[in-house]
Amino acid sequence: MNTAMQLRPILAALRRHKMATLLIVLQIALTLAVVSNALFIVKTRVVHLSRPSGTDEAHLLAISNQWIGQPDVPHIHAQMQADLATLRKLPGVRDAFASQAYPLQEGGGGLVRIKQRVEQKKLQLALSYFADEHAIDTFGIALVAGRNFRADEIGSLGPYDKLVPAAIIITRDLARKLFPDGAAVGQRVYLRDDGPSTIIGVVDRLQGSYAGSSTRSIDEDTVLLPARYASADDGAAYAGGVVYLVRAQPGRLAALLRAAPAALLAQNRMRLISPEDGVVTLAQAREKAYATDRGVAIMMGAMCALLLLATAGGIVGLSSFWVGQRRRSIGVRRALGATRGDIRRYFQAENALLVGIGVVLGVALGIAANLALMAHYELPRMPPWLLGVGALLLWLLGQLAVLGPARRAAAVPPVEATRSV
Repeated sequence: MNTAMQLRPILAALRRHKMATLLIVLQIALTLAVVSNALFIVKTRVVHLSRPSGTDEAHLLAISNQWIGQPDVPHIHAQMQADLATLRKLPGVRDAFASQAYPLQEGGGGLVRIKQRVEQKKLQLALSYFADEHAIDTFGIALVAGRNFRADEIGSLGPYDKLVPAAIIITRDLARKLFPDGAAVGQRVYLRDDGPSTIIGVVDRLQGSYAGSSTRSIDEDTVLLPARYASADDGAAYAGGVVYLVRAQPGRLAALLRAAPAALLAQNRMRLISPEDGVVTLAQAREKAYATDRGVAIMMGAMCALLLLATAGGIVGLSSFWVGQRRRSIGVRRALGATRGDIRRYFQAENALLVGIGVVLGVALGIAANLALMAHYELPRMPPWLLGVGALLLWLLGQLAVLGPARRAAAVPPVEATRSV
């Protein structure tokens, strides 16, 4: 009731300072619009970089191997078989297989287009890995339906061969998109215009090799293709290569970072494994793949903190200025019986009114900014509760910022009423 009774003198005082009032209201509105959208971007980035790949990341390493010279396809296939046998025999290795990419690699994975019928026009995009019967155990992923590949289902694929696998394994996310009303195991699909391929198994989760924003909608729509791919002679000194994924037993990963490439080189030196990035753990791959997301989140968080500090500083500065200008009127109120609490509440109510007006305007600006970001940067719609959180944060910040000036105003003695202007 006391605060409501102070509304008329507050409005009268603000009308005498129209420009300062307008500036602080606009600052609060812009702060809410920017901070709410920035925090939403931070939230989306943090959610993105925190997603599990579905694999046993703590025990996985990837070896990028390039062939030296101009080996033909049969020679490469024989060498891959020998390499895998060497890796699986190493102490501390649980399993290994060969593919063209690995999760969070930021490249190398294949994009496949899936149809449920030959005549179907709309395609479902998915990411793929070449795999064999060891891939599921090496990744550390779990089958939720169906079965694994058999050794006799694994094909040998050269650079100009067309892959028409009789059997494929897909992720649960992709299965839901393809068959939302039924089970996927046993269903037939077509890869491009080839096929058909029968879905023999569904795994829980397996992230594709791209961690960037361009594939977020299909990051977990993954297909395992039963083949070993030989990237053969292209006329260059290096005839393509292969990625060996190795799953270590607990506590043996660090040792295998050195032992695995050394064993491959001892088996055949006609290969190149880069000493800089030829051998990486999936933890290192995650760190590198999400460096941009992490950097954006940190930058946006710092920007929000600085903007909130600037707004708080503006409120403190303006309130302190008004206290200095109103010392005589405050003294008059004290002389007429106003208590220190009355004076303090007056300034807090004035601040609450300013912040409230700014928040209303800021909500409108925040929604407009989010719609613009959705149109130009494909961001999702910002949830309304985030604007509410931002508004509450600004209101609390305003009350904290005005607390110091309000206490100084409350300390003005009644004798100030006798001083000349």
